[in-house]
Amino acid sequence: MSGGPAVVTRFAPSPTGRLHLGHALSAVRAHDLARGGGGRFLLRIEDIDGTRSRPEHVETILRDLGWLGLAWDELSFQSERLDLYTAAQGQLADLLYPCFCTRAEIAASLSAPHGPAPVYPGTCRHLSPADRRARMGQPHSWRIDMARAVERAGPLTWHDAYAGEVIADPLAQGDVILARKDAPASYHLAVTVDDAAQGVSDVVRGVDLFDATHVHRLLQALLGLPTPRYHHHPLIVGADGQRLAKRHGAPALAAMREGGADGHALSDALRRNMLPAGFRLGEA
Repeated sequence: MSGGPAVVTRFAPSPTGRLHLGHALSAVRAHDLARGGGGRFLLRIEDIDGTRSRPEHVETILRDLGWLGLAWDELSFQSERLDLYTAAQGQLADLLYPCFCTRAEIAASLSAPHGPAPVYPGTCRHLSPADRRARMGQPHSWRIDMARAVERAGPLTWHDAYAGEVIADPLAQGDVILARKDAPASYHLAVTVDDAAQGVSDVVRGVDLFDATHVHRLLQALLGLPTPRYHHHPLIVGADGQRLAKRHGAPALAAMREGGADGHALSDALRRNMLPAGFRLGEA
């Protein structure tokens, strides 16, 4: 690729478990997009989940990527970037409100299922200023008033390599959390701030994060940040059609590596969308 700025991509795993084939697919695609564009491939460890992140998983991630034959140009840790998240939260302060609801309370308040991530019904948005002040000593998250945020930002779009031009619909995601009780920033806020700060031009990730991009596009507009190009690829699924996940016991790359498998051969196979027996690509 020539005639334009170099491509910058990133692979951003959380050290909360071992990487699996789905992670390998994203890492290979992000790596190859950067290398094919004469650019840079960044490795960012998203380690601000203090209750689940483990140092030993970081070491395993590095070994797995090396085994796959992937070399990164920069290694960073979200835990070293907390001041950036605090500053961004400050910029959005007038759109945020404290939420004291537990997951169980939110689930109980919904009259019908809303999929794996229920849309928050806005319970704490309606608390009076006096009620909020009285409860600030209780554990709480910070949510964005999505209706007000969308009104401020106006109509937005973003481009995906698979879906084309997409009209942003962050309202459908509800009043998402931007700072959690147990972490200084939510995924939505941290990834948006980090991608801009690191000059990421192209975001390569699974289609399971497609809906999150509506929120990220809104935050970019509110914070005055650039919008990268997006490449949401199909997920690897098992024989049962279910996507691979750490919590479901997906086969770990470390186990394949320790069992003597050839990591470079696996990367080459993933480049051709060839998967081990029992796995296939799901719908885009």
